[in-house]
Amino acid sequence: MNNQKQQKPTLTGQRFKTRKRDEKERFDPTQFQESIVQGLNQTGTDLEAVAKFLDASGAKLDYRRYAETLFDILVAGGMLAPGGTLSDDMTRTEFCLFTAQEDLETMQAYAQVFNKLIRRYKYLEKGFEEEIKKLLLFLKGFTESERNKLAMLTGILLANGNISASILNSLFNENLVKEGVSAAFAVKLFKSWINEKDINSVAASLRKVGMDNRLMELFPANKRSCEHFSKYFTDAGLKELSDFARNQQSIGARKELQKELQEQMSRGDPQKEIIAFTKEEMKKANLSEQAMISIIWSSLMGCVEWNKKEELVTEQAIKHLKQYSLLLKAFTSQGLSELSLLLKIQEYCYDNIHFMNSFQKIAVLLYKADVLSEEAILKWYSDAHLSKGRSVFLEQMKKFVEWLKNAEEESESEEEETD
Repeated sequence: MNNQKQQKPTLTGQRFKTRKRDEKERFDPTQFQESIVQGLNQTGTDLEAVAKFLDASGAKLDYRRYAETLFDILVAGGMLAPGGTLSDDMTRTEFCLFTAQEDLETMQAYAQVFNKLIRRYKYLEKGFEEEIKKLLLFLKGFTESERNKLAMLTGILLANGNISASILNSLFNENLVKEGVSAAFAVKLFKSWINEKDINSVAASLRKVGMDNRLMELFPANKRSCEHFSKYFTDAGLKELSDFARNQQSIGARKELQKELQEQMSRGDPQKEIIAFTKEEMKKANLSEQAMISIIWSSLMGCVEWNKKEELVTEQAIKHLKQYSLLLKAFTSQGLSELSLLLKIQEYCYDNIHFMNSFQKIAVLLYKADVLSEEAILKWYSDAHLSKGRSVFLEQMKKFVEWLKNAEEESESEEEETD
């Protein structure tokens, strides 16, 4: 038997000592700035060479820690102090965005430099967006030419999806708005954005971050009107942006009107008062009767908590709509308005599964209440219906439409006999 004690396992390995000098080279901001400035001075105006230098430097320099310093240098040539002025005690370069030529082609080339850098070092994405937000807040500290270049670059970056449209929040800063800096910057920004894409793409990006209804905030409160916005941007050559803003304001006004009508109905306000209010608002907002009947329908269907059982919801809807037949009749004096209402009913019944079997009964009710005419129903049935649930709703209406056609033929026969 072996009496020798079994040796316990020990951890072995080689320890590496890190020199203080090496740590300083990697983590000292002054050293970092000097390295970037030196590289940019060597590459000069050759932006392809700049992109390659930045790509290679990321392996040696700590971009993650000094992202703000890196972007400050690329944009302004050196570290920016609060307010947008260059720090006096820091190394600078003359090769940066602010010293470049003020034209769209050069800004597109700079956008490519940033794009390549962020694609290579994905962790810089957030820092870059924060940098743009900061630069926008510093606009007053820059010259007009520097602002123009930054605006063009920002528009291109937005078009390419490098940054989110939420950065525009910075332009709503009270001081920038008050002095007209925000609006002037927005002109250059949107021109370059629309030049890269189109107004539909711009609109989609703005909607995504809830900016579509905030463009008026580019102006002081006393100038925050659709008319002023439209004139300012149309005169600047951005009529498509003016039209978009006007449309957005109209949508906003319709939503507010729908909400108010819904509240009046929920309170049980007299129908005559609701009709008078609606006519006044319709005139103020310059809305057509077709647009108005759509709003009324949405308000009517939105002010009730509907039963979840299909067999009970139809009865509930008929009772509710019968009560408001006078309101519906007041805004269906034209054939197009009647058709608009029928299309809204079809859309609603399709989108709300419990109402799929209610369409015919609602249409018959409104016909009997003189809200919908025979002509409108026949037109809808023959060629004016939507594709949503078409086969289901046409089948529901088949017998009633046949009855209407027979009644029409009998009426015509009687008239001929009388003649």
